[in-house]
Amino acid sequence: MRSVKIHKTADIHKTAKLRKGTSVWNWVKVSKGAVVGKDCILAKGVYIGKNVSIGDNVKIQNNASIYEGVIVENGVFIGPHVVFTNDKYPFAINKDGSLKKKKDWVLEKTTVKKGASIGANSTILPGLTIGRFSMIGAGSVVTRDVPDFTLAYGNPAKVISNINNELKRKK
Repeated sequence: MRSVKIHKTADIHKTAKLRKGTSVWNWVKVSKGAVVGKDCILAKGVYIGKNVSIGDNVKIQNNASIYEGVIVENGVFIGPHVVFTNDKYPFAINKDGSLKKKKDWVLEKTTVKKGASIGANSTILPGLTIGRFSMIGAGSVVTRDVPDFTLAYGNPAKVISNINNELKRKK
């Protein structure tokens, strides 16, 4: 049976679940209630927030941050320094100057569908769906849903083409 490999500097909450064959590298944080599937790779400095769900065969590169409210399906690639946000209006204080508390926060759910690929340094705004086998170009800011099998990039990210056409061109 394939065991889970966890670097000694990783911080895994006692309620987090890591499935067999997963490798967790140095300085990774996996928060309370998070679930990471089978045969995943969490590279150096990855942050997995509270109750995040990661599917099987997912590769998450260095220093990616996946905050609460994100669901990552099977076979997804998340490049280095990718950030998933989860609040459209992230202020530190309320209008009266008081520090915002958990009850003042509006969590929005984001889903990354099977086989999608998100390029390095991309930012994913909250409440979106990244479609099956879609590809987000490096450095993109995703502000809208991305359909299945499409290539999107830019700031804001725009759908450029059908990914199947791009793959045919590369052969």
